[in-house]
Amino acid sequence: MNTPPPADAVAGLQYRLQKHLEIIYGPGNYSQLANELMETMGLDERCRAPRPHLNHWDESENILITYGDSVVDGDETPLKTLHHFLRDYLGNTISSVHILPFFPFSSDDGFAVMDYLDVNPSVGGWEDIRAIAGDFRLMSDLVLNHASSRSRWFDNFKKGQDPGKGYFVEADPEADHSKVVRPRSSPLLTEVKTADGTRHVWCTFSADQVDLNFANPKVLVEFANIIRHYLEHGVELFRMDAVAFLWKEMGTPCVHLPQTHEIIKLYRTLIEHHTERAVVITETNVPNRENLTYFGNANEAHLIYNFSLPPLLVYTMVEGDCRHLKTWMMSMPPPQAGTAYLNFIASHDGIGLRPLDGLLDQEDIDRMLDCMRECGGRITMRKAREGYDKPYEINISLFSALQGTIDDGPDEYQEDRFVCAHAIMMALEGIPAFYIHSLLGTENDSTRVENTGRARTINRHIWKEDELRAALEDESRHHGRIFERLTRLIGLRSAQPAFHPNATQFTMHLGTRIFAFWRQSMDRSQSIFCVFNVTREIQWVNLSDINLTGTEQWRDLVSGVEYHDQKGVIALEPYQALWLTNRF
Repeated sequence: MNTPPPADAVAGLQYRLQKHLEIIYGPGNYSQLANELMETMGLDERCRAPRPHLNHWDESENILITYGDSVVDGDETPLKTLHHFLRDYLGNTISSVHILPFFPFSSDDGFAVMDYLDVNPSVGGWEDIRAIAGDFRLMSDLVLNHASSRSRWFDNFKKGQDPGKGYFVEADPEADHSKVVRPRSSPLLTEVKTADGTRHVWCTFSADQVDLNFANPKVLVEFANIIRHYLEHGVELFRMDAVAFLWKEMGTPCVHLPQTHEIIKLYRTLIEHHTERAVVITETNVPNRENLTYFGNANEAHLIYNFSLPPLLVYTMVEGDCRHLKTWMMSMPPPQAGTAYLNFIASHDGIGLRPLDGLLDQEDIDRMLDCMRECGGRITMRKAREGYDKPYEINISLFSALQGTIDDGPDEYQEDRFVCAHAIMMALEGIPAFYIHSLLGTENDSTRVENTGRARTINRHIWKEDELRAALEDESRHHGRIFERLTRLIGLRSAQPAFHPNATQFTMHLGTRIFAFWRQSMDRSQSIFCVFNVTREIQWVNLSDINLTGTEQWRDLVSGVEYHDQKGVIALEPYQALWLTNRF
């Protein structure tokens, strides 16, 4: 018979941690390790048990994704420049800011972390991070799966010294690793010379990113210390990078293992006992069904990235056909209270293709890939279990990706197509996240690709602040138009209760060329019918098919047009978006 958890918050936390640890490490007495975790987090004497199923967001929540040096001015640190730009241009628009890894690093634009407790001096210092956190909710990466081969930990690992000894995963190069799921085509194991002789370390992503060994409880404690450090510097949203690969067990795919899920639950327990409003986000670029498991039972991730949305929505906009997007949307379960989808259609990475598994036929994917190549994009490959390389990711700026259609190529509808895609994303159930280069309408940066030799840098342009401000103010350039249209939509969205991330959503059926769904506020006071023409031709819509309530007045939030004849017919211009509401 199970003993119920104690009522006292501190004793209750220790009880919960021991249960987590038993699942991670097997049966045993983990009271000492639980106490060490609590002491590391500052929870050994006083803490508050979090309230379950609490939404830490409302319709006004949105996230900007940016590197610390996406906007630079040579006279000050990039984080100061970024902060000035955010306050001047987005202070009344954006609620949260995700600053991509701002730590000292050796490769992968920050994701090969050398020191988790410091800020890269080339972008600024902790005072700059705290200043941004004073104006926006701050989101930071927690790079759990791997650390830099140039980190102090790995240097000590090779010397056989602490801290670092036993911190990294080793494997036998003669063992069978054929079941291991790989996101890259690089070798899985890297040979290193150590004080104890030659060893082979596990490298899921690259030889410079060596996988950490969470089978060693010392690593678990190290990251508890890192989490507390971030919390104390203003971080409230934790993006757990590449977390699906965290636990290794020979003879398995080494992805989504039970111990991985339990480690996330353990860190969530620690985080929310420290700061109730803090949020855990899992970054798992995997097929849709696998991704959904990271909600747990509303006790794992608060938010999961909606990874199938970017490739599906891009396909919809360049094909002019929403049937696959609708099918996927109808299969998505509404998240429990206290959890939500994180919706995005562009990020610092490319557009992942694994989340399309089971959603698009290979012929459709190939047509989209050909279109993306024509738009200047690159296709990154990965080693498949079948032993050959498969397309893994499209590397392209989203603005460049939507410059035309599969059949007809570039056209005059690029801006409208681009804005329509964002209007769809903003209206969907969940929290919208905007990559800074989407808000700015940044195009492919092929010069950076040539300079770095890395395909992902095509969508990691660095703006000089004076050039960016000039581009936004120049009426002859698209950047200002895109910025004005998108920020206006964000402002409209933030005032609508029906766009609460957890508000009701139902898919509507208006054919394959009009994508539509209905949102209703949780108090049922507002309905919004979201209707989008995903083609370059005018589409006619019978309002009676939308089923507007005849006793109410309806207005399109986007255009301001009011509709008094609920049985009338309207013409949707190419890529026009309607947000029809009964509350205005």
